[in-house]
Amino acid sequence: MHNALKNRVPVRSICRDIRSQRGFSLIELMISITLGMIVLAGLAGIYANTSTARTELERRSQQIDNARYAVEVLSEDLQLAGYYGELSVSALAVPNALPDPCSNDPAIWASAIPVHVQGYDNGSGVPACLPASLKAVTDVVSIRRVRTCIAGAAGCDAIVPAEPYLQVALCSTPPAPYRLGIASATALTLTTKDCAAIAGVRRYVVNFYFISTDNGAGGNVPTLKKLEFNGDTFTESALVEGIEQLQIEYGIDTDGDGAPDAYTSDPTTAVYGGCAVNCATVNWANVVTAKVHVLARTLEKSAGYTDTKTYTLGADAAGTPVTVGPFNDGYRRHVYSAAVRLMNPSGRRDTP
Repeated sequence: MHNALKNRVPVRSICRDIRSQRGFSLIELMISITLGMIVLAGLAGIYANTSTARTELERRSQQIDNARYAVEVLSEDLQLAGYYGELSVSALAVPNALPDPCSNDPAIWASAIPVHVQGYDNGSGVPACLPASLKAVTDVVSIRRVRTCIAGAAGCDAIVPAEPYLQVALCSTPPAPYRLGIASATALTLTTKDCAAIAGVRRYVVNFYFISTDNGAGGNVPTLKKLEFNGDTFTESALVEGIEQLQIEYGIDTDGDGAPDAYTSDPTTAVYGGCAVNCATVNWANVVTAKVHVLARTLEKSAGYTDTKTYTLGADAAGTPVTVGPFNDGYRRHVYSAAVRLMNPSGRRDTP
């Protein structure tokens, strides 16, 4: 009896334990849920804003990368324009008329050697080999040269019979200073300085750069494309998406010192120094520098954004700034420019 009384739990302690084990009241539970929802809403908003900012940053980064690559591709090929290896281009006569860059006639290729670059201001008068997808009112440029490596040498493709090549004679008494034509149809037998060993041959290159209205994969996206001559026709390849405009100003050397004396977007129609005959071919042969301007846009629209800006891409043939826009759409845009020296034609002139 004594032990039973000793082990009894006081009623007051039992009540206190019951009170301490009570759950939340309905009001407390509703307040907790409401506060939790507010916190979650805040976190969701932060996540959404962060995600939007990250997506926008990725769009802009892609735009910058695409534009820089487009300018780099154009600049690198322009720097190589007029490269013909060992051939003395300065000794060749400028043709009477502008050659057709689309021609598959080796005689036309030979006459065109001094005309290392040939452009079409705002796409005016483009030759027949340009595709129907060519974007209107944007420049087109063609570049002539040979590859910088000898065919078949280490790191350079072997001779392909159906493709065009240039071989230059280094022997003091050559049968011809050079030969240019399709490998399978041309006697590439010119020799080196010892007049015995066969001279190396270089792949002949004609490249067109232009803006297309499609990306080559079925998408309606403005794209910088290249047409590359294969000896008979041209192979089209998409280079950079999101490039909407291409404008080029050409630096003309009128006094033969290798430096530009005037800039124009259309050497075909320009007249310098009282030129009376062959002005177009002389001007293009005298191009020693170029200012390249491209307008790049994002590939996707930005929510809540409208492009109301106007963009300037150099000057036209009359010296008036070339402006485009506003586009009034959701794409973000930027102009990227570069000044390029055409190393071969300019270098041949400034060498004492």
